[in-house]
Amino acid sequence: MDEFNTRKPMNLRRRGIYLLPNLFTTGALFAGFYAIVQAMNGKFESAAVAIFIAMVLDGLDGRVARMTHTQSEFGAEYDSLSDMVSFGVAPSLVVYEWALKGMGKWGWFAAFIYCAATALRLARFNTNIEIVDKRYFQGLPSPAAAALIAGFVWLMLDYDI
Repeated sequence: MDEFNTRKPMNLRRRGIYLLPNLFTTGALFAGFYAIVQAMNGKFESAAVAIFIAMVLDGLDGRVARMTHTQSEFGAEYDSLSDMVSFGVAPSLVVYEWALKGMGKWGWFAAFIYCAATALRLARFNTNIEIVDKRYFQGLPSPAAAALIAGFVWLMLDYDI
């Protein structure tokens, strides 16, 4: 009985450590979702800030997982799905609501092209992760592309353009 009790806290601690990087990923996912909601409400500056917050949290989740030695296939897939929302769907909907909505079908088509390009970029990264040399990064990372979109919207809002 004593042996069981000594193992239980260790297992709970280990589970807690595994949850830590996924909490950062969940925070990034929430920031992407929040950006979408703020764009729908016409609060584009808040939406842009949320995308940048998602970038910070996305950078932290991987670092925390490596520092705590808790990398997992689940965490990698969850991070990829979070990236798709935060750096694919959110920026495309923000820019659509901000500038492309008045263009009708062409506007949502342009926003969709960005969203689809992000999905293809993430899929390419995920399938080449074992093949490509990790010292070199191919293409534009999706957080950087999202930063260009969110930064552009934020800059235009600051200058009342």
